[in-house]
Amino acid sequence: MSEATDLKQGIREHIGQFSLHVLLVFATGLTIGSERAVVPVLGEDVLGVESFLVIGSFVVSFGIVKSILNLYAGKWGEEYGRKPVLVAGWATALPLPIILIFAPSWGWITVGNVLLGVNQALTWSMAINAKIDLAGPDQRGLAVGIDESFGYTGLAAGAWITGVIAARTNLRPEPFYFLAVVVVLAFLVSIFLIKETVQYAQAEGDDDDHDANLPFKEVVKRATYGDRTLFAAAQAGHVENFVDTLFWIAVPLYLTSQGLGIDAVGLVVGVHSAMYFSQIGTGGLADRIGRRPPVVAGMFLAGGGVLGMVLVEGYLPWAALAAASGLGMALLYPNLMTVPSDAAHPTWRSAGMGVYRMWRDSGYAVGAILIGLSMEFVSAEAAFYMTAVLMFLSGAVVYVWMEETHPDFGTHEPPAPAAESPTRAAGDG
Repeated sequence: MSEATDLKQGIREHIGQFSLHVLLVFATGLTIGSERAVVPVLGEDVLGVESFLVIGSFVVSFGIVKSILNLYAGKWGEEYGRKPVLVAGWATALPLPIILIFAPSWGWITVGNVLLGVNQALTWSMAINAKIDLAGPDQRGLAVGIDESFGYTGLAAGAWITGVIAARTNLRPEPFYFLAVVVVLAFLVSIFLIKETVQYAQAEGDDDDHDANLPFKEVVKRATYGDRTLFAAAQAGHVENFVDTLFWIAVPLYLTSQGLGIDAVGLVVGVHSAMYFSQIGTGGLADRIGRRPPVVAGMFLAGGGVLGMVLVEGYLPWAALAAASGLGMALLYPNLMTVPSDAAHPTWRSAGMGVYRMWRDSGYAVGAILIGLSMEFVSAEAAFYMTAVLMFLSGAVVYVWMEETHPDFGTHEPPAPAAESPTRAAGDG
């Protein structure tokens, strides 16, 4: 083992760097949130897009790119370290405000969302892995909860701020001036203030363990279908992102069709995302009671909140049910992510998290297609019904198949080792 074995982990011990990563994930949330309330309405009212399926295309492009880059972000984070990948992610976002301001057609918006997908995959993946590196196994749930709570609070703030700006000025360019400031500042912070953290993960693991140093292809297999618990987490992550996609595409268009103004729509979308701030509590809770109970409860609560939105009318009931679905997401979101973090050996944890995040965020693309088809050929309400039913079914899979992965009192065991333990590094293959 290297000198890194002497490195001490803990949030308090690394509060400066941990706080900077919290700031950066908040900026990551602001970046994607700046599109949430404004861009779907921009496509319909300014760019003249009439097809819900076409409007959904910008989320499809985002989801495909983000899911693939999540996979490789984890791999690159093991090979090159967290900081270079983080800096590359913010560099990718620099052209995004310019594209959104000057895009002459919806095709340009879709191209811009390719860059957004790269940005979100690289920056959020490295932000969460850096926090886990610094926090250590005893505070892993809390670290993930803090990461996700501040990221989605940033999303809520971005949706609300740009919605207010658009209501008081125009759908563009003014809202995207705010986005430009966020991206430039985050890029500078990632270059000049962030330090590397991969050495803490390297110090945490025992290289002689039979589960250490899995080849990358084996990591993909393990985290996808080689372990029933990890499969349950991956499918749940995939389906729960349908809820996020619904609030990105269908909710703004549905609420405006019901007569809400763009500023009120931004607030309803923002309320949903603001509930993600409670992930600080739900992540810490899972450190005490385990990952499985909050995940199961969250799947059904989020699905119920989505279903309720088409069964009521009025600004306050919509906001309340948006908050309920957001609370459900807060229960499941960080704790689903902690499952592969628990189950992975530190030598391939970043890669294993990347596989989970690949399957989770491919849910953006699949969800956007299914939601767009539902809205196009059935009704806006059909998209809500479909999303709710799939959440209930996915929650049932979690209930039946997912074992507890908490390191202190979990019931999950990794698959038995092969006859010859693999020796290649996680980045190989």
